[in-house]
Order: sequence, then structure tokens, then C-alpha cells
Amino acid sequence: MLGQLGEAVATVSAVAQPLGWLTFALFLFAVGLEYVDRDRSRPVFVLAWLLFGGFWLTMVYPWLVVDDSFVKGVGALVAAPLAVLVAREFASGRDSLFTLSRAIAFMGLIYVPVVAITPVREWLILTVTDQTAWGLSLLGYDPPVVAELSELSHMSGVGPDDEIPKDHTFENTFVFFGDGYRITFSIIAACTGIGSMAVMGGLVTAVRAPPRRKLKALAMALPIIYVLNIVRNVFIAVNYGYQKMHLFPDATMLLFGADNYLRVSYLWADRILAQIGSVIAMLVIFWLVVRELPEVMQPVEEVLYLVTGEERRRVRRAPRVRAGGVRQESPASAAVVRTIRRRGPRERRRGRWDRRCRPGRRRRPADSRAALRAGRLRGRRSGTARSRRRCRGRRACGGPGRGSP
Repeated sequence: MLGQLGEAVATVSAVAQPLGWLTFALFLFAVGLEYVDRDRSRPVFVLAWLLFGGFWLTMVYPWLVVDDSFVKGVGALVAAPLAVLVAREFASGRDSLFTLSRAIAFMGLIYVPVVAITPVREWLILTVTDQTAWGLSLLGYDPPVVAELSELSHMSGVGPDDEIPKDHTFENTFVFFGDGYRITFSIIAACTGIGSMAVMGGLVTAVRAPPRRKLKALAMALPIIYVLNIVRNVFIAVNYGYQKMHLFPDATMLLFGADNYLRVSYLWADRILAQIGSVIAMLVIFWLVVRELPEVMQPVEEVLYLVTGEERRRVRRAPRVRAGGVRQESPASAAVVRTIRRRGPRERRRGRWDRRCRPGRRRRPADSRAALRAGRLRGRRSGTARSRRRCRGRRACGGPGRGSP
């Protein structure tokens, strides 16, 4: 019975790649249709989200069982029903989910070229491999890096027919030799950090915000993710290649279903510590991005609403005019966004004259000052004679004096 169930799940997993391509194409088509006719794009988005849920369901078995990745497997198991919930809310008319849907499409635009275009993937993998080797050399380790084991046939323990199990020959491999064992550690596309960079890049590019702040958020987040990924590769290579995390071998092998005791260090270094650390690092990086671009909280708040069922509502105050610009609350988060407007020399002089004409009092709203200039409101000017002379003919101060109610 269990064998038949496993075969059925494996068969379903075989459709993951074509289903993923179809889902990505639908999201892109829906995003393009949204700019033409938003109402007509809604059913396309709903269908894309339903297929997206099916895609995550097909990834549960290969990630949780084949790759022994608890974090990714549980994440796929949670994402499948969540995508169905998004489709249901989208169909019911929740327009705020358009931003989240655009984010998924833009994530695919960043991720797909790396996995689909072989020269791009080869260049990125080789670059990450070289930088990982450089990081190992800083720690005093210098394992050989080869494309095939036949390159090390002159070394003891390596036969001319030995092969490295990998999908592409350009995926260079670190080879570690120990006391009676040989360990190979290959750098693949998943080791380049492109997945995390695609998630953060998709969120930033999908929101409605000034391009300057978007570029600043991307320039801050993407290099941090890339550098931390190199640190992660070095951490896994050292602990797995030199067997430095051989912790609780019996319990670890039983929990992950491993049959090779050499994989215990790899499971601890990669599947447990590195993946948990990656989640924590992404949360910290997201917090930094929110400080620069608070609008990215909007799609995240939509996900929280789907999970908890509670709407995050805020009381928004009217914008207050200040000398430095407009202080307003962002519609995407409770954080306060301050938009600084560049002012010319004439405007800066006007601001100084306005403060001199009304010392110690708050500035009048713009509409009141305009009405005073038009003569619809009358009042007694206050301030010194010198200030009044500077204001005359340039900016009316107007309004009641200090002693007036």
C-alpha cells in the first residue's frame, strides 16, 4: 500500500516542471492584461493561483523526501492551500491581491532566466564556485575543484571510471579526502542564492513606489543576500567535507531516513542550520527593505490576512505640510513615509520669510494663505516692521495677530 502511494506521489511530481512553466506563463499574461483591462485579468489571475497551488503540491514529495529538506517541504505544504485561498479571495473581488500576484510574476522573471538559459546558469554557478573556493582559502582550506573525478585519477582512492552524480558538467565539484572516505560537494543553481534574490526582487518591483526608492532597496538587499549565500556555501563545505558536525548520528539518520553516516554532517550543516539561518537572514533583510520601502508590507499583509483572517486596519491622518515636505502615512504599512520635495532657492527664501513673519506660531494651511492673497480673508499682520517689508509683494502673512483669538 505504501509502495503504491509512493509511486503515485512520484508520478505526480513528474508533472511539476511543465506545471510550473504553465503557471508562470499565466501569471505573465495576467500581468500584461492587467495594464489593459484589470477586470478581465482577474479570472486569469484566479486560474494562475489555482495552478500555482497544484505546483506547490507536486513539490512536497521531492523536497521533503528526496532532498531531505524539512524547511522547503513544509513550506511547499503550506503554500499549496494558501494559493487556493488567494484564488478564492481574488475571485470574491479583493483588489489588493493584484500586488501580490504581480510579485509572483516578477519573481519568476528573475528566477526563470537563470534556470532556463544555460549560459546564464553556467556563468552564475562558476562565479559562485570561484568565490566559494576563495572563501575556503581564507580559512586555510584548499580542496581540489574539478568538473569530473577523472581529473584526480593520479590521486589515491580515485579510479579513472569514477563519476560525480550531477546534471551538468559545468557544475564544478569540491572534493574532500579524509580517513577512509571521499566526499564530493557540487555547486548547483540552488547554491547561488537566486531563489532568495528572486523573492526579494519580485516584492520590491511589484509595489507602487518611486523608482529611486525601489532601486535603493534592491541595491541594499541583493548584495547582502549574495554575500550571505557565499558564507553559507563555505559553512556547508567545511562542515560536510571535513565531517565537523557528526552530531547524534543514529537519531539524525533515523529522522531523515539516511543510510550513509557521512551525510550526518551534511544534514546538520545544510538541512538544519543553514536553512534555519537563511530564514532568519531573510527576515532581517526584509526588515531593512521595509525601512527603506514600506510599500512592500502590503503583499505581506495580504498573506497574513489569509493566514489569520484578521484585517490589519489603520487610522490614517491627513498629510501635514512641513518645511521639509509632506509627512504622510503610507497606505501599505503603519510606518511613516516622509517624501522630501526638492525646493528651489526662491521657495527656500519664502519659507524663511514665512517663519519671520509669524514667529512662534504654526503656519497656516495652503488654502488659507491663498485666500488671504486673494483678499477674501482679512487680518492683521504680525511681526516686526522689517519682516513685513520683506514679505510685502512676495508672500502674504496675513491672519490675526498674537493677541487675537
